Amino acid sequence: MAAIEREGEAQQRLIDGHLEAAQAEFREVADLYRQSWEAAHARAYGRLVGMLKASVLAGGGAAEAAYARAALADANQDSATANYARAIAALIAGDDADAMAWAAFLEGAPDAFARTGKAISALAAHDEARYAAALEVIVRDFEQRSQHLTGVVIADTAVVLETLAARREMAAGIESPVLPAL
Repeated sequence: MAAIEREGEAQQRLIDGHLEAAQAEFREVADLYRQSWEAAHARAYGRLVGMLKASVLAGGGAAEAAYARAALADANQDSATANYARAIAALIAGDDADAMAWAAFLEGAPDAFARTGKAISALAAHDEARYAAALEVIVRDFEQRSQHLTGVVIADTAVVLETLAARREMAAGIESPVLPAL
């Protein structure tokens, strides 16, 4: 899939400290994920998650969040991936009540979704201590992984959450080899 390959290239640029080049690539990645979503079946929610994450790392996200929220309006609530996209989109849009509601669905989902739900909920509640603790768990999980979707060793979920946290002046500032400085 072209979006995943390009995302890996953008992630590597980010790790290498080339923020501007990475942001430009993440803009392209967000577009590729959106195109992929539009060409895919109606339950390919991971493509919306990819679009949202890439748009945040590109320095934006508002338009993509509005798009994802509209695309997911009628999606089934039993999909953890759809709920993850909903929660991230709401967080990007500054709709903290909605972000917390969708994060609550995630907290009851399997492992990685539950960890991310806790971090999103804490961000939406502006609870810095709870956010830092939740992010720490996410980062440590990524440190233990032997496989990464793009092949690049990066805690991409944590990077996106830290980017959104920084916009709220809540960045946890955790240091890890899988978490590049932003």
